Amino acid sequence: MNLDIVFSGDGFAYAREFDEEAVYSLLISPIVNWFKSRYGSLTPPQKMAIPYIKSGYNILVSSPTGTGKTLAVFLPIIDDLYRLALNNELKDQIYVIYVSPLRALNNDMQKNLIQPLAEIREYVRNELGVEVDIRVAVRTSDTLPSEKSRMLRSPPHILITTPESLALALNAPKFREKLATVRWVVVDEVHEMASSKRGSHLVLSLERLVDLVGKDFQRIGLSATISPLEDVARFLAGFSSDGSPRPIVIADARFSKPIDIRVVTPRLDLVYTPASVLNEAIYEELTKLVLQHRTTLVFTNTRSATESVVYKLKKSLSSNGVVDADEIEAHHSSLSRDVRLEVEDKLKKGLLRVVVSSTSLELGIDIGYIDLVALLSSPKSVTRLLQRVGRAGHNAYEVSKGVIIVVDRDDLIECAVLSKLALERKIDRVKIPRKPLDILAQHIVGMAIEKPRTVDEILAIVRRSYTYHDLSEDELMTVINYLAGRYPSLEDYNVYAKIRYDEETKTVSRRKGARMIYQLNVGAIPDEVKVAVFAVIDNKKKYIGDLEEGFVEILTPGDIFVLGGKTYKVLAIHPTHVVVEPAKGERPTVPSWFSEMLPLAYDSAIEVGKFRRVIAEMIKTMPKNYVIEWLIREYRIEPHAAEYIYDYIYQQLLFTKGKIPSDKLILVEIWPDREKMATNIIFHSLFGRRVNDVLSRAYAYVLADIMRENVKISVTDNGFMLTIPGHVSVHQIRKAINSVSSQNVEDIARRAVRKTELFKKRFRHCAERAFMLLRRYKGVDVSIARRQVNAEKIIQVVEKYEKFPIIEETYREILEDFMDLTHAKEVLRKIESGEIKIEIIESFYAPSPFAHNIVAYGYSDVVLMEDKRKLIARLQDMVKKVLEGEIGQSLRSSAKQEMGVSINS
Repeated sequence: MNLDIVFSGDGFAYAREFDEEAVYSLLISPIVNWFKSRYGSLTPPQKMAIPYIKSGYNILVSSPTGTGKTLAVFLPIIDDLYRLALNNELKDQIYVIYVSPLRALNNDMQKNLIQPLAEIREYVRNELGVEVDIRVAVRTSDTLPSEKSRMLRSPPHILITTPESLALALNAPKFREKLATVRWVVVDEVHEMASSKRGSHLVLSLERLVDLVGKDFQRIGLSATISPLEDVARFLAGFSSDGSPRPIVIADARFSKPIDIRVVTPRLDLVYTPASVLNEAIYEELTKLVLQHRTTLVFTNTRSATESVVYKLKKSLSSNGVVDADEIEAHHSSLSRDVRLEVEDKLKKGLLRVVVSSTSLELGIDIGYIDLVALLSSPKSVTRLLQRVGRAGHNAYEVSKGVIIVVDRDDLIECAVLSKLALERKIDRVKIPRKPLDILAQHIVGMAIEKPRTVDEILAIVRRSYTYHDLSEDELMTVINYLAGRYPSLEDYNVYAKIRYDEETKTVSRRKGARMIYQLNVGAIPDEVKVAVFAVIDNKKKYIGDLEEGFVEILTPGDIFVLGGKTYKVLAIHPTHVVVEPAKGERPTVPSWFSEMLPLAYDSAIEVGKFRRVIAEMIKTMPKNYVIEWLIREYRIEPHAAEYIYDYIYQQLLFTKGKIPSDKLILVEIWPDREKMATNIIFHSLFGRRVNDVLSRAYAYVLADIMRENVKISVTDNGFMLTIPGHVSVHQIRKAINSVSSQNVEDIARRAVRKTELFKKRFRHCAERAFMLLRRYKGVDVSIARRQVNAEKIIQVVEKYEKFPIIEETYREILEDFMDLTHAKEVLRKIESGEIKIEIIESFYAPSPFAHNIVAYGYSDVVLMEDKRKLIARLQDMVKKVLEGEIGQSLRSSAKQEMGVSINS
């Protein structure tokens, strides 16, 4: 077959879709006959991928769930294995490694491969009279020692594993050599791995595997909808030894499956309706949808919300006798693996009517037939929206149906924008971590265990990967010096050398005991931990429960949160526990699920800002009915939802005399809280929570320095609020804003995060990955509490050293992976160039309508929801009084002058 393939200078070529019969001609007839009898016809990704895989090209296949990606890559590989067998050339060796991020996906894959292989075997026997046994085996941390021994005696032709288990296999003394015969590596869910340190871990393993095999193997990646495909393809393919990009074909079938997404808004006042009434309306809508469909998958944005929704649905659906309570289940990462597998199994067998999940069912586990995906509030990114909705209609030609149910005005705008972007296929860009030094440390130890290597050899191997392509020798040497024990003061804290380094020959080699450390501590996923909470009551400390470590990361003394239905104020945070005091009647400042909340993607946030600007311009210049009709038509929303959006933006226009925060304007609003004798400085900064996290900390840090006062920070996707005791002048705020630039923001942000719990916890994670703190030593688990105490002692020592790699990696992880320093710098550059304006206004009587959700930020759990809605209703009352009173007359008149007389009331 003539593929007519031409690679660009960057090493990319784009797959075309081939004629079905031409694709079948590449496969042996038993496989073709089996496939036709089972599936009927090839899907677009299959018609694109099979010819290129058969021709030996590296390829990235991107298409939605249920479009046959897995068979697209395995059919040509199985065909090649059968051809080897038919020529008596199939040996007892590993030909294929299949890597996926989930152990559950591995088990799923074994089932999905073993059954087709068994059926194909029958077809081959019947048609060709030959008996062929292609073996498949799973090797993960769950694999029993007896199964691993069996793999040594009789290696599988197809090995299914995880990134962590692959790294272990590369250093397993006996099994390592079994990997030297690999011809194909299939990486599933590439989009999931590329954006995390697990992906960085995997690409280094792949380059070490190339070193072991002695030549390049064929790389095949499977990805759901993601962008930009070129970055993900380069991540998968890496670079050749000469530094040139390895050629890779991109099979872009992301939009081969039809989708239908609509936004549903409760027909209630989104401000004044009490939480209990709004919740009832949401559950009524959800119940109606469930009863109209056979199987509904419901996504929430937090684990706590998942449990709450399951409880309510069981109550409402089983009470009418139509749906049995046993047909409604939860699925999230806090549930045990056995429970999750049982839920997945019930789904596949069609035994469930409803499954409610947080993020755990976004990945491509085969969950059988789903005919509707319902999302409770915004999924926070177009990519995630498409992945979630793509779970419905589980075949290549069936429409994937999705419904988003909104919960407030900001949510309505966000969901309307995201659903339109999804239908227009405008996807958020993936962010791939670059040069994580803790992962590099792990692999240097792994390479030293294999055999002595020079610095040049190590550099050549790691630079072939996309993630470490720009690694300098100086950066590599900082890690080698740490691993070789060049910081003797660390030995006082039981941090010993893991490798030997010969200065003269620049050679790295193994040190006694390193193999055990590597085997027991390899991996990129930090251990989850619960932190004990003690309340001081009557001068005595009493244990009252536990908090997730991710939640403790964002706490500071003085914060108020809910635990067990009661409010507590943070007094002190220790490595092993948190000390609080009862804060009865005080409004919580941190919702208990906040650490779980998904941040709005930067690209999507920009589009939300643009939407607000465009609608504001339309309101200023066009009749109301035209704007409403345009919203209904362009965004496929209900008439009452369009009215809500119009009224919300119109009110903001009146209140701020025509100033609408957007992608082009950051509006800074000063609102004095006379009750608390404090000033709230609200930054309407529509760039997503991760960018706002950087900007808020930087501005708060310089403002605290100017005012010599502590500054409290509240961050949302649409802005942030700095609260400071006493009066703050416009001059002081301007001075703070002007003190932060694209040049110095990184330095200021580093100083701002250094003393936080976030820094202490993340340092521990990085230190564990870099084998500085051992999770397990000589077969014994080291408690997380002890590791955290040790981490805080070690920080004091190592931060005195310039550019100590694990300190540098902690800052990089916080500012680049957890926050978004890159785009924060981009925003600041646009401010400096004048592309983004900053304006300051003073709201003496009430915060503007757009500020209400920032003041009472985020969603709330059951305990806080009522409080949050009451607060927003109270703020809206204040806005109404301002707009309806004498001040309002003056505001309206000046607003109309500013905006033009055609504005509608």
